[in-house]
Amino acid sequence: MSDKKSLLKNPRVIIFIIILLGSIVAIHPGYTPGKGTTSNLNFGLDLEGGSWLQIQLEGALVQVDVDSGKLVSGIVEPIIGAPVEITKNDLDVGGSANKSVTFTTSGTVSASQLEYLGTVSVDKLSGSTTQVTISDTSKESLIQSYLSKALDAEVLAKSTEDGTVYEIRTAVTEQKLESLLEKVGGSIHKNEDGTSTYEEGVSTDTRDLTKEILSDKLNSLGIKDIPVRTVGDKYILIDFAGIDLATAKEIAEKPGKFEIRIQTTGNETEHVLYGDSIVSVGVPSFHDEQWHTPFTLDDDGARTLQKVALETGAIDDPDSHYLKMYLDGVEIYGAPLSQSAAEKLRDAPIYSWEASTGTDDAAKTEAKALQVHLRAGALPVNVELVGSGHVDAGLGAQFKSAALIIGLISLIGVAAVVYFKYRRSEILIPMVGTSTSEVIMILGVAALIGWQLDLASIAGVIASIGTGIDHLVIITDEVLAEGKLPPTRVFKSRITKAFTIILGAATANIIALSPLVVMGFGTLKGFAITTIIGVLIGVIIARPVYGIVIKEFLHVDENGTASITE
Repeated sequence: MSDKKSLLKNPRVIIFIIILLGSIVAIHPGYTPGKGTTSNLNFGLDLEGGSWLQIQLEGALVQVDVDSGKLVSGIVEPIIGAPVEITKNDLDVGGSANKSVTFTTSGTVSASQLEYLGTVSVDKLSGSTTQVTISDTSKESLIQSYLSKALDAEVLAKSTEDGTVYEIRTAVTEQKLESLLEKVGGSIHKNEDGTSTYEEGVSTDTRDLTKEILSDKLNSLGIKDIPVRTVGDKYILIDFAGIDLATAKEIAEKPGKFEIRIQTTGNETEHVLYGDSIVSVGVPSFHDEQWHTPFTLDDDGARTLQKVALETGAIDDPDSHYLKMYLDGVEIYGAPLSQSAAEKLRDAPIYSWEASTGTDDAAKTEAKALQVHLRAGALPVNVELVGSGHVDAGLGAQFKSAALIIGLISLIGVAAVVYFKYRRSEILIPMVGTSTSEVIMILGVAALIGWQLDLASIAGVIASIGTGIDHLVIITDEVLAEGKLPPTRVFKSRITKAFTIILGAATANIIALSPLVVMGFGTLKGFAITTIIGVLIGVIIARPVYGIVIKEFLHVDENGTASITE
């Protein structure tokens, strides 16, 4: 009896019991009338039922061949409404990116018209001739500017070993792109084998950014642990466990491309900035008899807003030039600049803003919704739903029941093998108890971190049971090498040897499974994570306690006499 009391005073055992009880609390098993058994565990699509969606990222990657002189003419002439003559051009010269191009024209030119192309200087020559120099620019930046304006979309340029690749963050056909380039004397670059460099899709960076924003957006809406996975550079898969297909489509359509535009004349608007210029979003608050959603712009965004407000006249007449916010082209907010903001913009950019929505409960709801849209940021590209499916909830429940039954059968089978090997209940009970506690702890961790359990994760739990029993058998066989427990001093050396073997095996398992965590897709990643969690819990918490418990269940004195305690 004293041995059992000393067992409960052991620090490792106390920690083990606390973690076990904490895991049970985290899982929070219970029963609700009409709903059956309940818990804090999150189950995946294959165990819970629900819907899945496949969305395609719209964009294009392309290399471009263009004559820089014709490019400048093609950009400038439609803006000033007059022909230009290139007099100096070093855009095609290698070296520094801060290059320049100079042209003359008989048209009227202002620096603000061409400011987005670089640093512009305008000099009046004799007669009606004007000389314009655009410096601090490059051929690549001019191509970016032209395509961005022509397609009303973001265009990024990335240098590669094969040349500059332009990523167009909107849907555009090869034919349309070729037509736009022909207007400035350019064309789509061809590979050495004559094939086009045009490719539908987006870059890996854009794909990963879109995935991250989608995940943030879905979590912001209060939908926990929805897996968002990428397939290649064009597709994203989203699993909505426990959600019907219609609701899943509605949820998925909410994230979108966030944009702020300013009203010019009538119902016409001009682009100001995208959501990626928003660096932070505050919590909606009520003051000055209004609900407000605060947000902060980065330097480029603040300066762009000031510039557009000046150009459109919004500073002089705010009420006629509303700032409007759009999500996937649908207006979600619109309001004029306040008089104080307009006056401040006249002298300097404003970084911290507040969007007011009104005074009532509807305004409060709108302020919170606006916070979600702003916090999620802008999707770099538009997306298109290209596939969907549904898993019946009844079928998911069957899978869940089958997974539970398989887990119990595995545990019973392991217990039977252990019993026939040792035929001693004082070994069987601690071994099965330790294995069961490991499963509870794994599920506790899953509940605590919101990890979504699917069939592969359950397989990982079962694999952990097998690995755990292997390690417990190593411990048992090592300390019972002669059929009985050795004296305490020998016991310690043998238990140390057993744990050396176990740590080596556990390390090998973790190293082998780690690549699946980083590179794995879907179910493979879930299996790897669950198995690694099981191995760590076993090695750090459960198996050392088993060594203590087995020593106390089979009492050992210094003479090596073993007996079963009461």
